[in-house]
Amino acid sequence: MLFRCVLCALLLLPIGVAAKPEKLYWGHVYETSEPLHKWALWAAKQIAERTNGRYEIDVFPVSMLGKEAALNESLRLGSVDIIYTGTSFIAQLYPPFAITDMPYIYAGYDHWVKFNNSTLFKELAQGYSEKTQGNHIVANNYYGERHVSANVPVNELEDMQGLKIRVPNARIFKLFPQAVNANPTPIAFSEVYMALQQGVVDAQENPLPTIRAKKLFEVQKHISLTGHMLGSNVTIVSQRRWKRLSPSDRLIFEQVLQEAALNVSQETRAHEEELITWFEQHGVSVHQVNKSVFRQATLPLHKPFITTIGQQNYDRLLQLNQVEE
Repeated sequence: MLFRCVLCALLLLPIGVAAKPEKLYWGHVYETSEPLHKWALWAAKQIAERTNGRYEIDVFPVSMLGKEAALNESLRLGSVDIIYTGTSFIAQLYPPFAITDMPYIYAGYDHWVKFNNSTLFKELAQGYSEKTQGNHIVANNYYGERHVSANVPVNELEDMQGLKIRVPNARIFKLFPQAVNANPTPIAFSEVYMALQQGVVDAQENPLPTIRAKKLFEVQKHISLTGHMLGSNVTIVSQRRWKRLSPSDRLIFEQVLQEAALNVSQETRAHEEELITWFEQHGVSVHQVNKSVFRQATLPLHKPFITTIGQQNYDRLLQLNQVEE
């Protein structure tokens, strides 16, 4: 009798009325102008279309759902379904992921791409998933190379000698300056422009888009393309949401979010290359350097970190520069 009543109720529904879509929340800390946000919006629309409207994803940029630490906590609690987060936050929960933030661990962008497509990346992602009871790293997004800007040209290793360079107040960021005999000087990011302008420091290091956005080129007339660190942001689906997705929906989410990450990475890389010309047009001298010399000086300082990240992981990542997995 109950079955008949339910069936009758369904038959009485107006033709064409679809089930209400399930609402998902995607939080991140980045500006609406950045590729990360642009392709998050695209991914939300694609998932809605490819699942016939069964999911509606709202994307909240610029820390609207909290700063990065809060977003990672919300992901754990399941109150946020998807986030972007830097690999340094992943490493706080799963230390082997710190390997991705070490200076000159990558020989260049192509090396980063090989890692991104490697079984090593998949294994690290799985380790994080197990550590967090199921948070699922779906994709890796390239965020840019960090380069040195200074009051003087930096072309050779010797040019870094004694250079007072602003860095974030974290041990990992001090390694490169220490390796090349510069003087790492932690200063709050909000104070960098003034510190450069007043000569408190001689140099700083950041990705080219940041140097432009924060107008640091106004007080620094030389940029040296050291490329000493390559940043990443991973796309993660919460364990609560991932467990609720059907196998077919998981496949759709993975395909869309990985495609979005590829577009983020390619667009970010293209923008970096365009900015070299832009800086030169605005009176900034951009210097190509022999990265291998800087890299060989830096790699020995990795040794204290290898216990945390694992010798095998470390060796495999370095070897990816020579071979395909």
